[in-house]
This record gives sequence, C-alpha cells and structure tokens, in this order.
Amino acid sequence: MKTALVKLLGNEFEVLGETKLEEVEKSQLVLCFAAKEMLAEPGIYQRVSSQFSSAQVLMCSTSGEIMNDTVQDNSLVAAVIQFNHTKIETASVNISNYTNSYEAAAALVKKIPLKDLVNILVFSDGSMVNGSELVKGLNDAVENKVLITGGLAGDGSAFVSTLVGLNEQPGHGNIIAVGFYGDKLSVTHGSQGGWDTFGPEREVTSSDGNKLFEIDHKNALELYIKYLGPDADQLPGSALLFPLSIITPDSNQPVVRTILSIDKEQQSMTFAGDIPVGSKVRFMKANFDKLTSAASKAAQQTLLDKEEKPGFSLLVSCVGRKLILGNRIDEEVEAVIESLGEKTAVAGFYSYGEISPFNEGGDCRLHNQTMTITSFYELP
Repeated sequence: MKTALVKLLGNEFEVLGETKLEEVEKSQLVLCFAAKEMLAEPGIYQRVSSQFSSAQVLMCSTSGEIMNDTVQDNSLVAAVIQFNHTKIETASVNISNYTNSYEAAAALVKKIPLKDLVNILVFSDGSMVNGSELVKGLNDAVENKVLITGGLAGDGSAFVSTLVGLNEQPGHGNIIAVGFYGDKLSVTHGSQGGWDTFGPEREVTSSDGNKLFEIDHKNALELYIKYLGPDADQLPGSALLFPLSIITPDSNQPVVRTILSIDKEQQSMTFAGDIPVGSKVRFMKANFDKLTSAASKAAQQTLLDKEEKPGFSLLVSCVGRKLILGNRIDEEVEAVIESLGEKTAVAGFYSYGEISPFNEGGDCRLHNQTMTITSFYELP
C-alpha cells in the first residue's frame, strides 16, 4: 500500500508526502477534500481525473482541509492510494431520489457487494441529508457486521450547501460509499471529544427530529440561556462552545451534538443530529487542552501495535472544533501525527458530522465536535 499526498496548485499537483506520483500511477482511489468554491468550478473533476485516470475519484467539500500536520482553507488536497492486494467498490445515490435519508442509505449499501467487505467509507452531503437517519440505514443494511466510517461534507462556517461527487463533477445531495475488500487489509478506528460536562443529567421531554423544545418539561432554550450566562449574548455563535452530551434511549454511551441554530419564536434549538424524546442530556463546555489531547487519544486507538504504523489515516473532525480552536487548530492535527508517526500519510477534512463507531466498537454513530480517525494497514 502506498499513499501520495498532493495539493492542486493551478493545473499542477504538488506532492507533499514522501511517496512520488509515479509510485502510485496505478492508484485505485483518490480522495479529494476541498473548499466548496473550488469544487463548484467547472471542469474540476476532469482536471483531477485526467491526472489519475485509473482511479475512482471521490470529491467532498469541507470546512477546512487536513494534510499531514497542517489545516488549510480554500485549497484542494488529495490522498492518492494504491493498494497491492485490496479491492475496492464504489457507489453513489442522491437523496432527491428517496423519501428519506434512511431509505437512501439502504439503497446505497445494496449497490456494493457485502462478501469479504472489511470497511465502508461514507461521504455524504452535509446540508440535505439527515445524518442520524443515514447511519441508522447504514447499520441496518449491513446488520451491524461491517465497520462504517466517514463524514458529512462541509461548507466552511456558512452551513448553506455542500458538494460531493464520485467520478463526476460534484453536486448537491450525493451520498457516496467506498467498500474495501480482502484478507490482507486491516482497518481500525478511533473517536474522541475532549469536552467537559457540567450541570445535572436531564431528560428530553419534547423534540421533533433534530429540534429540541423541552428538557425536564421545561423550556429548553430558556434553560440553555440560563446556563450560558454572559455567553448567551453571543448566541447562536457561542453555541459552538456549549454543545450537548446526549445518551439516546437505544444506547448507553454519550455522543456530542452541536447546536446549529436557535429559534426564539418557536423557542427551539436545532442540532446537527436527532435528539429523541427520552434521551439523557448534559451541558458541555470547551477545554482547549483536552480537545488536543483527545485527538491524540483517537489516533492511539487506531494503532495495532507500537511498531506497525498505518499506511494511511483519514481524519474527519468537526467544524465546531476548528472554530473553537481558531489559530491553534494545527495543534490537534500535530497531536495526531505525534501519535501515528511521521511515516503515516494523513489527510482529511473538517465536517458537519463525523461517522464512526464508539471506541469499543459496535455500529456506526453520528458524532459532532469529535475527532474521528480511520487507519488502513495492508499486509505485503
């Protein structure tokens, strides 16, 4: 397995990793992460595919691009991957052709063979797709027997629209799956948040999908504003500093949910994932040092042993972490590199939602405000 890391500069590709482009001329997969504005440029797919004619080309818009130990904006970076023994299958669907995100997910999985399937990477539109329903559909389609990781595309901090494409010009509403097959491949995963919880545990008593109305039969927005104190004056922007920890009725482990917006007329809060009635919630706040430490722990969880390092690691982190860490954002990626080692090729993006199981395994979950890592090892 070899991975070349490249960045598009005009019409030329600059190689940033140790592997040269000529070493991956038979690459099977190119993962491109770029600002939406770049992916909206006419001919962007042709520009990339002409360089890597034998590869499946996946494109995903971002809220920041990750390459090695740096975080970039308004760029196009790509991981060009060539396997020695591993086969891949790709498929895509568009949400507009289905009643809901659950049905779209089920249809997507039906398009790829399940025999000898090791991992499914999923990249989805981040504005038109319900991430919670997406992961439910994926889990049910594989009967919780296959590792599923990936993320929802980003649009900077605008939250307007996103672009995803498979072997074509990127568009709206697309959901893409990449399946990896073979007994020579090992895929590991890790996810960590690094947030501090505060206040008592409470119960969701009124909600509708990803809209929250009541906690403990009290107005949720009023309660939230009370806990924010002076930071409430900066809503909705300050909400990124205070997400919710949520344990849904069908789980015993918490996930983090980002608040996307508030509606003072409806007295509701809209989250980046569903908040079912009966869920247990606690308020959370940012801890800069813990966020960076959590990224390092997520990387360590993907290591098979101290000696063997991944050939490639995909990082999908949350736009909320990027906005909170600000000019310190490189620190969490640097922490990952320190844990993985400099020989591992690292690429990824900042997203509107991260897809990964909990560290202990199990089915995939939609996370927010979390660093998730998928690491690939291929035997000689």
